[in-house]
Amino acid sequence: MPNRTAFAVTAIAAFALVPQAPAEAAEAADVVANYADIAHATYADSLATAQALDATIQAFLEAPSAAGLESARAAWLAARVPYQQSEVFRFGNVLVDEWEGKVNAWPLDEGLIDYVDGDLYGEESDLNAFYTVNIVANPEITVGGEVIDAAAIDGALIQSLHEVDEVEANVTTGYHAIEFLLWGQDLNGTDAGAGDRPWTDYAAGDACTGGNCDRRGDYLRAASTLLVADLSDMVAAWDADGDARTALTAEAPAAGLAAIFTGMGSLSYGELAGERMQLGLMLHDPEEEHDCFSDNTHNSHYYDGLGIRNVYLGRYERIDGSTVDGPSPAELVAAADPALDKELQEKLDASVAALGAVKAEADSGTEAYDQMIGEGNESGNALVQAAIDALVDQTRSIERAVAVLGLDSIALEGSDSLDNPDAVFQ
Repeated sequence: MPNRTAFAVTAIAAFALVPQAPAEAAEAADVVANYADIAHATYADSLATAQALDATIQAFLEAPSAAGLESARAAWLAARVPYQQSEVFRFGNVLVDEWEGKVNAWPLDEGLIDYVDGDLYGEESDLNAFYTVNIVANPEITVGGEVIDAAAIDGALIQSLHEVDEVEANVTTGYHAIEFLLWGQDLNGTDAGAGDRPWTDYAAGDACTGGNCDRRGDYLRAASTLLVADLSDMVAAWDADGDARTALTAEAPAAGLAAIFTGMGSLSYGELAGERMQLGLMLHDPEEEHDCFSDNTHNSHYYDGLGIRNVYLGRYERIDGSTVDGPSPAELVAAADPALDKELQEKLDASVAALGAVKAEADSGTEAYDQMIGEGNESGNALVQAAIDALVDQTRSIERAVAVLGLDSIALEGSDSLDNPDAVFQ
């Protein structure tokens, strides 16, 4: 497996927008308040599903079985649905962006965590001294003359090793570390099939496969418990007096609106269309897919897109079927330029539909996302490219909405895969 960090090249694209008439302050304040309410609800749902995942994992580890592993995998998939809808809150809110890496950092060099297929993964990396450290197998880790005591695998240990040596691919916590521990490596490339870790990797005694089953269980337990704790922190941050809500509402409402549109535009353009989709499609590389062990990438992309639309419309459907609904950015844009609001809503619907087509293809069992981006798969490539194009197209309307509302110029995250494609191959 190539060292994926070499491909993750990100640029920042700044869009100079011409201010128009300012948005009406009271209406803007109401929109910002509803945005914060939606953030709180989305993270609360993420926490609830993570707690359900944690309970399922603890039950599986108490009595490992094939059925128990499948239940844990199903709970992980369910937990991704609300969390991915929360990613739109990341880019416009510094507190969220600084926290996000704890729970959703990717891609990860999984050899740091557990055993890997050496033929596919490789034995070392010039960019990462911790590439094949294998925490699960080694109660003592020695790298570059430094000795790390890993006898007890707990939250403190895996937190201390997260992005160790300042290498972003050294991911030891969050959803993707748990995903790897539940599915194992996907050894299929762009052929059919996801990771297929046997449940016996957690079995006791002679039934144990992969070695170190007790330590692997300790790692999975610690990562799951830590995910719940980290999400609890984010729910508290969006409480009435939480740090994220306070930081958003302490400034003038126009600043809150700028944060809202920065989150929408950055996720739409640089992050989702660029780093998560266009880059992998250009390289035809399954290691660039977001949920690469479980083959759940089609859902992660879809719910990212849905989250962008949620924020613009000021409406979020919770996992219990209730709805958080209130004053929206759409209302402000409609008041300033009804035709632009109609255009942006149509483009948001189009991107969700295009991402939905990718999701439907994968859900049908016809082909997974990593197969769609494979070299020579013309129809699959076209399906993914259509979703990328729709995301890029809606971003242009998001930029225009910022101008119409008279907000200060905002900086949207970019991606070399969109802005400077030749750099990707250098």
